[in-house]
Amino acid sequence: MTEESRPDDLAAEHLLQDLVAIPGVTGEEGPAVRHFVEWMAASGFDEAFVDDIGNAVGILGSGARDLVLLGHIDTVAGELPVRRQGRLLYGRGTVDARGPLCAFAVAGARANLPAGLRLVVVGAVEEEGSSCGARHLLGRYQPWACVIGEPSRADRITLGYKGRLLVERKWRGPLAHSAGQGQSPAENAVAWWQELQNWVEPHNEGVSGLFDRLDVTLQALNTGQDGAWGETSLTAGFRLPLRISPEKLEAELPAAGEDASLMTRGHERAWLSPRDNLLSRAFRRAIRQHGARPRFVTKTGTSDMNLVAPVWNCPIVAYGPGDSALDHTPDEHVDLDEYLLAIEVLVTMIESLAPPGK
Repeated sequence: MTEESRPDDLAAEHLLQDLVAIPGVTGEEGPAVRHFVEWMAASGFDEAFVDDIGNAVGILGSGARDLVLLGHIDTVAGELPVRRQGRLLYGRGTVDARGPLCAFAVAGARANLPAGLRLVVVGAVEEEGSSCGARHLLGRYQPWACVIGEPSRADRITLGYKGRLLVERKWRGPLAHSAGQGQSPAENAVAWWQELQNWVEPHNEGVSGLFDRLDVTLQALNTGQDGAWGETSLTAGFRLPLRISPEKLEAELPAAGEDASLMTRGHERAWLSPRDNLLSRAFRRAIRQHGARPRFVTKTGTSDMNLVAPVWNCPIVAYGPGDSALDHTPDEHVDLDEYLLAIEVLVTMIESLAPPGK
């Protein structure tokens, strides 16, 4: 790669701003994927292509060991005007997670790869949905190490994510007169929700720290009626600690009750990487080298780390600029100076890695 092809800071900012301006909600990522692939091809990547499932893939180097930088290119719904206010860039995806993804691509284009290392940058599709983009990669790559592109701030390294299980309860039963003693459909659903909350409480006895708690939230509640029959649909979302698998939780759930049924989905196990591995050491050194103090964090949400880590079984962390508290919010924005710092950290981290025997 020539010095002329390496993107400078202005090019890095333009990449993010231009990509954020292209809508790409889950399932509709095509135009954004093509733009990202074209940018990588023009910025010195040896290969840049759209794979069979629709992921954007860029490859640099020809070493025998892969460092996979896995971000996602889709966003949640809710279009936001793309605008700059000083050094802040506003828009859907600036934080979750096109900011980290663009940082991956720019860092890859700038880095001098160690001998024996091949760099694979992926902008996966449908991370906010079925995660089919990441699933497609499982049998196609066997990384030596992997970084997941999610916001953690430029001075933080994310070691793990809680697991997830979604439970949908559907009820259909006879209506009672509003002046009678029977439950309304809404009361039927709320009663089961309260039972679920009471059932969760004993699981957290003696537990401290959000990452170790079993949490449940009410995500949706709908009621209706059809003649003499009422119906409800309630969706509860569990966030799981390491000690509880989705299968174990599913097996122990309270019964749905009369005229009701349960359906589960999103069986994602919690994952926690060790604090000391080749990636965490490389990131800590790089963060310090650029004048910041590195910190470890764990997240109460989920990411593609939950999916790929148990299969690839390699050193893995998540990293990227941006405040994850802004994910999915109307105020989503990233500090461009932090974005540029994250790129510098990534370049230093990549250049410090040396596969065994090299």
